[in-house]
Amino acid sequence: MSNYVVSARKYRPLRFDEVIGQEHVTTTLKNALISDQLAHAFLFCGPRGVGKTSCARILAKALNCENPGEDREPCNECRSCTSFNEQASFNIIELDAASNNGVEHIRALNEKVRFRPKEGEYKVFIIDEVHMLSTSAFNAFLKTLEEPPPYAIFILATTEKHKLLPTILSRCQIYDFHRISVAEITKHLSNIAEKENISAEEEALRLLATKADGALRDALSLFDRIATVSSEGLTYDQVIDQLNILDYDYYFKFVEAFLQEDIEEVFNLFEAVLNKGFDGDLFIMGLGDHFRQLLMAQSEKTIHLVEGGETLMNRYKEQADKVSKSLILTALSLINECDIHYPRARNKRLHVEICLSRICYMKRAVGPEEGHSSAEKKKINPTKRSKEKVPPAKSKAPDKKKKEKPSVEDSNEETTPQASKSSNLKIKSRVPSAVPKVSSISDLAKEVEVSKKEAEALETEELSSMALINEWHDYIEKIPTQSLRKIFEMSEIRLKEKEKVEIKVASSIAREGILQESDFVQGLRTKFNLPSLQVDVVIDEEKAKAIKEQNTRPATFMDKYKAMVEKNPELAKLVQRFQLKPDNE
Repeated sequence: MSNYVVSARKYRPLRFDEVIGQEHVTTTLKNALISDQLAHAFLFCGPRGVGKTSCARILAKALNCENPGEDREPCNECRSCTSFNEQASFNIIELDAASNNGVEHIRALNEKVRFRPKEGEYKVFIIDEVHMLSTSAFNAFLKTLEEPPPYAIFILATTEKHKLLPTILSRCQIYDFHRISVAEITKHLSNIAEKENISAEEEALRLLATKADGALRDALSLFDRIATVSSEGLTYDQVIDQLNILDYDYYFKFVEAFLQEDIEEVFNLFEAVLNKGFDGDLFIMGLGDHFRQLLMAQSEKTIHLVEGGETLMNRYKEQADKVSKSLILTALSLINECDIHYPRARNKRLHVEICLSRICYMKRAVGPEEGHSSAEKKKINPTKRSKEKVPPAKSKAPDKKKKEKPSVEDSNEETTPQASKSSNLKIKSRVPSAVPKVSSISDLAKEVEVSKKEAEALETEELSSMALINEWHDYIEKIPTQSLRKIFEMSEIRLKEKEKVEIKVASSIAREGILQESDFVQGLRTKFNLPSLQVDVVIDEEKAKAIKEQNTRPATFMDKYKAMVEKNPELAKLVQRFQLKPDNE
């Protein structure tokens, strides 16, 4: 049988200095050992594969090491260290709480705590996945954990700290382990590849580190898997083929097509992505990550957050210079929206293609690099509106004298609207020698201010009863729950004043349901540009009374008979005459 050992076990750290990416934990533990101020219970919590169990074992060895160094690192050569490395130590006891989670297992552990160690100073108990213990097991463990013998040390490890009882947390010294960075994992993989005489490209190792998502054990498992593919070494192409990762070259091509508004190239690239076997959700996540990299590469203050080597970072920097920040943020918003609605989309391919189409033409919506929107570009010229809509200040009757001999003021007033071609209203007179009077400029400013308000009023739809009802019905169609939709359908809405809307409901429950739907009110305020719009939800007493009467109708046959007799007393005589029994159905 082969003696092959996976890298995760072969290169498990044996000293605190060999632990990757957890210096804040290892430094604290070594200082506690040096100052001899060690707690009796520790809790190591954090994601999987970041070194919790490894640190627990190193700490257990350091406590009983016969020849510790000045920094209290275990020597790994004495009898205590070697016996533990060979899994033959009686002073260090490991318990897997995932398979030993009953109260009887904790009682057996409590019995072991009573006996002093045969060799060494401490008896260390390492309980892995401690959150798997049952409630009764936790309760049986509380007293021992709070007041153990002076020679007993408990080290608990878990990936889900929130599942532990507060009484357990209060008895332990808690250490939070972080995810390991991509750079640290890449460097560690490079050292292992050098020890194993495996040639590996830096981009390939970086891709493995990124795929591991901060877990070193996952990265080592991926490294072993890819290393067996070819004896020549690890290459970037092998990694993307074996791990089914989309090459980042595709994302660079997509952005270039977006900048050129080449929708045909975008669709062809997406077809190539699908033919390679990638799902739409994985592609859209990768595209979002690419735009995030471009955003980070646009500033010298954030370029260090770009995940990639120097060559890849330069590519991101080069493409980021071509894309404005507003375009990147718009694309990220569209991608996020597509990702949220993707699971519910029936035609998933069309759903992604619509998102790509919107990104492709987003330059027209966002505008040039100044960030002006198309709405601002197409905004009605206020001076033009003033010429068409604003009536003259004086009488409508034409002044013949002015027509025959126009003054300087008249020439300015007539030429200014034609001369102003920008929103800044740069006034240029056709008569260069004429100096306009101050009064004419002030009058023109007032006229322009009025025209601006008129233009804004024309761009904003006016709130009317018909528009309000249409918005009401459109909102009802978008309500996901049937009960809430029924409440809206049974309610009545009307426009009382210009900025006051009244909704009549039939019960207090319906009133609470509508008041909780703040999106409808906010939508009205935004669409009709009425920030002070007031919506009153009142209970219709007549409807409420009718519903109450409907709910209090006679239920039994006798109740129905009495109600009928009250309306027609002759019915009682008829029953008595024919000796009928109204209490029987």
